Amino acid sequence: MTDDRTAEANGINATYDETETERLLEFEATGDGTARAGTTAAIAQNRDGYAMLKVRPTADGDELERYYGFDMALDHAAELLGISPHDLPIPTAAADLGM
Repeated sequence: MTDDRTAEANGINATYDETETERLLEFEATGDGTARAGTTAAIAQNRDGYAMLKVRPTADGDELERYYGFDMALDHAAELLGISPHDLPIPTAAADLGM
């Protein structure tokens, strides 16, 4: 069975979820890669699938920055984790964030 809401690579676990108000992509470092274990980042978008993406240090943390593009939000999330954006695993269900 394939889970399209989770992904794991390069010592990062990624989880996609939808709340009543948001689509949420969370990243957590496991310590198996270059990022320090327990380091987190999150990208949120409104539930309707439009508007700017919000980058936070945690899913319920304060917004750090807003971006129009998913690539820019991923860059910032990767910076928080201390890794390259290319090393972030993206669950299939989250691939259309920012579009």
